[in-house]
Amino acid sequence: MTIIVAKVMFGSSAPSFEEIDSKFDTENIQWNAIDKINWDSHTYKPEASFRIMHSESEIYIQYKVRQDCVRAVYDYDRDSRPYTDDCVEFFCIPSDTDPSYYNLELNCIGHGIFHWGPTRQDRHRNDGIIDMVRRRSTLGTSAVEISTPTEWTMTVAIPKEVFRQADKNLKDFSGRSIRANFYKCGDNTAIPHYLSWNPIGTPKPQFHAPEYFGELKFE
Repeated sequence: MTIIVAKVMFGSSAPSFEEIDSKFDTENIQWNAIDKINWDSHTYKPEASFRIMHSESEIYIQYKVRQDCVRAVYDYDRDSRPYTDDCVEFFCIPSDTDPSYYNLELNCIGHGIFHWGPTRQDRHRNDGIIDMVRRRSTLGTSAVEISTPTEWTMTVAIPKEVFRQADKNLKDFSGRSIRANFYKCGDNTAIPHYLSWNPIGTPKPQFHAPEYFGELKFE
């Protein structure tokens, strides 16, 4: 699957969330469903979607999820396990020359991890990087558990510079295509689930599968 990632302009390199949310709407950035059920052992499908755009300095992702219940235990980043909570994830390979892929995993209150490396076993992290990723969730930032149907959104602003950990000479995203995938999951939620934007062909739930990434074309 392929998405054209629109390039937008702001008056500053780090616009406010109000400006970002407004730009998503005024530029008519389209929603993309995270709705692929890849494994028959996990068929629960909350309504999940995302939209994406970029500026000269940042990549912006907005997630929208509606599900039967919500859980977030981790209200901090360092050593958290966001994928055990209700979680949204962005994996990508930004370099043309380095095979490393990056994974940004955030639970529904915006806490999580940012790792990179060429394989699932060979991952690296820098705890200062996740602090550079700005995020805002409509559920706030404190641990939460809701047992009734709930809709939430989260807006994320990722500085492009964070993707230079493995390739110091990474080219600007503008005019380039990269491989990526988006996920909605929750290992320890009331109903464990594993959804993806681009289909995955592994025999069991596995998101560290860059061979199944789709394509993002940046304007």
